[in-house]
Order: sequence, then C-alpha cells, then structure tokens
Amino acid sequence: MNFLAHIYLSGDNDLITVGNFIADGIRGKRYKSYTNAIQIGVLLHREIDTYTDAHPIVRQSTKRLHKNYGHYSGVIVDILYDHFLAKNWADYSSEPLADYVERFYDSLETHFEILPSRIQKLMPYMIADNWLLSYAEIEGIQRVLNGMNRRTKLKSGMHLATNELRTFYTEFENEFTAFFKELETFSLAKRKELINLYNQ
Repeated sequence: MNFLAHIYLSGDNDLITVGNFIADGIRGKRYKSYTNAIQIGVLLHREIDTYTDAHPIVRQSTKRLHKNYGHYSGVIVDILYDHFLAKNWADYSSEPLADYVERFYDSLETHFEILPSRIQKLMPYMIADNWLLSYAEIEGIQRVLNGMNRRTKLKSGMHLATNELRTFYTEFENEFTAFFKELETFSLAKRKELINLYNQ
C-alpha cells in the first residue's frame, strides 16, 4: 500500500503512525533503536506490505498492468489504491480528508527530529503540494506517477498508467473496495497483537 493507506491503517496513535510512514526508510533491525510505538509502526508497515503483496485480489489488479509495466505493476497498484481510498474517504472516516492530512502533517513537523533524512528532505514537498489530499483526483495520481517515472530514469513508463486507470476504473475500484475491507480487519488485529507484545 502507499502513504495514505499506511497512515490510515495505523489507528489513532501518532507515533505508531509516524513509524508506519517512515518504515521504508528503516532497513533491517535498525527500527530497534526507536521508541516502542515507532517500532510497532514499522513492524505493522511490514506486515501490511507482506499481506498486500500476497493477496489474490491485489494480484488480479497487478496482472492487468504487468504487460506494460512489468515489476513496477505492484508499485502502481499501491498508488492507484490510495486514489480510491482518498476519493471514497467518507466511507472510511467521519473526519474530512483535508483535516485528517493536515493533522498528519502537523504530527510530522512535531516529530521531525526522529524522521530518517530521506523523509526529512521529502516532507516539505509532500506538504507544499499536499500529496495526500491530491490523491483523490486522477491529476494528483498523475503527478505521483510522473515523479516515480523520473526516479526510475524514465525506464518504468509509470506516467502512462493513468491510461489503464481510466480504462479499467470500475474494475480497479471494485478490487480496491473488496481488498481494503479485508486489509482493515487484518491490520487492526495485527496492530493489537503488536501493542500487546510490546506491553508485556
């Protein structure tokens, strides 16, 4: 899953959410140098990724892209799924998305010192362009894919994937909705399990 889904699936604890958000920037066992709540967030992130990558519905979405994007298909699906979460946000939260992401940005600024340097450099761009809110529109997803394509030195062709998004919009949305319901259940159980483990 991409940024918005990981943040949402972290629950209400700010530090667990920050840990989940920064997890890709923390390799191996380096997470053990952080506080318990950050460690829970990192481990939750890894569990969510493992569950997502193996899920048959996600693989169905990925298969639709594989011919044109190869091993980048999974990354693209993560981004497309964030679009459907943002677009249908009212189905998942009573708090408006604009307020939710503003609160998250405030939390990042509060905990700036513990963020990996890569995230510290990324954060001003993320906030200035309001990435998380922009995911609700295809134009916002297009900007994300453009950036990802540049980071692959234009090899991935990911910037073209909004073509498939428009063509198979209903299929992708239905797959996201079915999968995300299962992912919410999994994530809640896993989060409780990790919290209990660290509180022993």
